[in-house]
Parts: sequence; C-alpha cells; structure tokens
Amino acid sequence: MGNSQKDMNFDKTAARYDGARGHASERFYRLLLGQVELNPGAAVLDVACGTGTILRRMADACPINGCGIDMSENMIEQAKRKCPEMNIQLSRCEKTPFADNTFDAITVCMAYHHFSDKPGFIKEAARIIKLGGCLYIADPRFPFVIRKAMNAFFKIIRVAGAFFTPDEIHRDFAAYGFAADGFVRDGYAQVV
Repeated sequence: MGNSQKDMNFDKTAARYDGARGHASERFYRLLLGQVELNPGAAVLDVACGTGTILRRMADACPINGCGIDMSENMIEQAKRKCPEMNIQLSRCEKTPFADNTFDAITVCMAYHHFSDKPGFIKEAARIIKLGGCLYIADPRFPFVIRKAMNAFFKIIRVAGAFFTPDEIHRDFAAYGFAADGFVRDGYAQVV
C-alpha cells in the first residue's frame, strides 16, 4: 500500500457532503449510534470525522468530551462549525496528536475501508484508547464476490481501499490487544 496508492480526497465535496452523501450514510450513522455506549463526560474520538455528524449526534444524546480528526481541511472546517465546543483537528489516523490512554471510545464511520495504513491505525488506536475503552467501526458489508471484486478494483485504479468481514477486522485488531465483542448489521451496513 503506502505511497503507491492515492487516498480519497473529500475536500471538494465537504460543503455538500451532508446532503446526498450524508443521506447515503444515514443507515451507518443509526447503526453505529445504536451501539455506542457512553457515560456523561466520556472522552470520544471520531476518526475521519468528516463534517462532524457523528460527534454532534453523540453530544446531543449525552454530554461528551468530543474530538475529531480528518485528513480533509474542508471537512474539518465543516465539523468545527457543527461542533464548535469540540477539539477537531487535521490529522491522519495512524499518527494522531493525542496522548496515550486518552479515549473511552473511538468511532470510525464509513471510513475504515479508505485507510491506506490500517495496521498503523490499529496500532495508534491501541495507544490512545483507555484500558476498557471501546472501538466501533461502521463500514459496508458486502457478499464475498462483490467484496473481492471491489478490493481488486481499488488495487487496479491504485486507490487506497479495501472492505473486510467482521472476522477479518477482529483478527487484525486482536493482534494489538483488542478483544472482539461481536458485530451487528443492517443490510449492507455493519458495526464491528
């Protein structure tokens, strides 16, 4: 992977993202928010936070100490408008500006498949999550043939991206000390 693949760039769509693309993500938002368990004051990081929708919805449901990171400057700008009281920063997922053992929960919604350095993200998540904290990944769940075809297509066009089953995700995170706690799905959406 690494330098030979292009990362997805959402700068051009940031101002319009909550419209059509945000609507397409609504199933993932609902499924993820239905799984996240938070106590008031919880430190929460949304990785690839986009326009801040997940953080805003979590904070509206329970007072949190929310943080968000994204690689798109324009997405960060939108998220800061939506969540002005939160710590929203421009950052890659595999090298964040946060101290060890900072977060009670880490969420990733509709972005894990885009990460160009998944092992780097997993290692970083293990560093910044508190002992007993929870990490939630909401991503598409495709049948075997479609998943393999899409993953091959990403390689051909040299775009960072790959889709995984819950078992594959659990296995990769277990190597860094995470314990699997199952998954839920709603059609083509899954939360691991």
